[in-house]
Amino acid sequence: MATFYWYPKCSTCKKAKIWLDENNVKYDIIDMIETPPAKELLEKWMEANDYPIRRFFNTSGIRYREQGLKNIVNDFSTDEAAGRLCVDGMLIKRPIMVLGDKVLLGFKEAAYEEAFL
Repeated sequence: MATFYWYPKCSTCKKAKIWLDENNVKYDIIDMIETPPAKELLEKWMEANDYPIRRFFNTSGIRYREQGLKNIVNDFSTDEAAGRLCVDGMLIKRPIMVLGDKVLLGFKEAAYEEAFL
């Protein structure tokens, strides 16, 4: 079963959810703001996927800019990055689709088609 982490007010998340529903994908849904992924889970995703740590951050978000992360995020260890992200879902890139160990960050229709169709 796939797990879909989203922020209900996010337009990209809404587009992804519509795509999933239109394509009859079965998934569990979690509001990542109310229930951010646990630190251990974020670390697992970072280690199991080829994304740079920066990709797990919502780099266009207000909190990212407020905390001045642009100049330091590339130096974060997996532990440091996961520690920041697990306490503030607004810092996390969204949506996140989890398929076993594979993680899709953001919504790209082609990536969802490849994963589900």
